[in-house]
Amino acid sequence: MRKDVSILDRETKNERFKRIAEKRTQNILHAIRNLSGLSNRKVYEWETGQLERIWEAIEKEIEDCKNSFKNPDSKYFRL
Repeated sequence: MRKDVSILDRETKNERFKRIAEKRTQNILHAIRNLSGLSNRKVYEWETGQLERIWEAIEKEIEDCKNSFKNPDSKYFRL
């Protein structure tokens, strides 16, 4: 019999979701804050088109992420 039970064996699916979602969300928020640092005009220079491409890319990923929760099977190819 196995004595060393891993955390995955003790966690419910919801507990695992919450643990991982909190960590990933914190990582995303940290990355966004880092991106905000690029707004310092004393250090960086940018064009409006560059910012628009950044926002479009971020917004597209957020929309794709939201949709993946609405239809979790949508990422998979089926015949």
